[in-house]
Amino acid sequence: MTIGILVMAYGTPSGLDDVEAYYTHIRRGRPPSQELLDELRGRYAAIGGRSPLLEITHQQVAAVGDQLRADGYEDITVALGQKHAAPFIEDGVAELLAAGVDRIVGVVLAPHYSGFSVGEYAERTRKAAEQAQAPPPVAVVSSWHLQPEYLNFLAAALDDAIASLPDATREEAHVLFTAHSLPERILQGDDPYPTQLRETAEAVARARDLARWSIAWQSAGRTPEPWIGPDVLDAMAEVAAAGAPAVVVSPVGFVADHLEVLYDLDIEAADRARELGIDFARTAAPNADPHLARAVATAVAAVIDQETA
Repeated sequence: MTIGILVMAYGTPSGLDDVEAYYTHIRRGRPPSQELLDELRGRYAAIGGRSPLLEITHQQVAAVGDQLRADGYEDITVALGQKHAAPFIEDGVAELLAAGVDRIVGVVLAPHYSGFSVGEYAERTRKAAEQAQAPPPVAVVSSWHLQPEYLNFLAAALDDAIASLPDATREEAHVLFTAHSLPERILQGDDPYPTQLRETAEAVARARDLARWSIAWQSAGRTPEPWIGPDVLDAMAEVAAAGAPAVVVSPVGFVADHLEVLYDLDIEAADRARELGIDFARTAAPNADPHLARAVATAVAAVIDQETA
């Protein structure tokens, strides 16, 4: 039996010329205003004109496949599918179907589950697979936010970020654990996203015996409806007002360097720290670190084993 592994990611424009099509896709076919488009292009320009996300994602996909094979899952075919840029989720499913896989196991390169995020990836995967003449069974990893390998990476990255602060402010630094904000309406149901973020933060804080930490949200969409807060920039102001001489942001909801990290944190949050007169550090993203590949592969293997038990 050949198992198709669909590794899914958000996607990114390949350059400034592709930003409009990318943004329109995110907005479900509604073109952005010129003001919004110029603002997003300006953000990409500020990080060099493009995000490194696609290259990093390809490295992560290859590493997950290699780790699964090393763990004994040899009869697999691995493909990439993205939410908002080619190759799309549907392209990845088509690639696996063309390879003749007997079943598909999907996993999203995002550790926390929300119906607005991972749930949408899973639905698109199933719909794409249903187009086959003989649709293979599909299972998607729901979340992997407490995988030990991932938590180990986060804890070590936090150690490094704290160590990078000046001696005078290191011990009193406040740690903000962040993830991408989502519309507040998810709080009206049983969406586990906020709870899972807190569980990740609590696990890392417990592992490092942190005395000063809290949760914040970042990169909220530009829509009229309210999004989950507090925003990381507001949270930084609050902890500075409370006397913290430094802040460390640990973006545990993200697994790669991309716009929401390289601009929203490395530029915007760093600028806010300077305005507030406090020191600032940001933990490294996993990118192609082996800890990430092992965490994701372990989550995928658990689904494979459950389906074959």
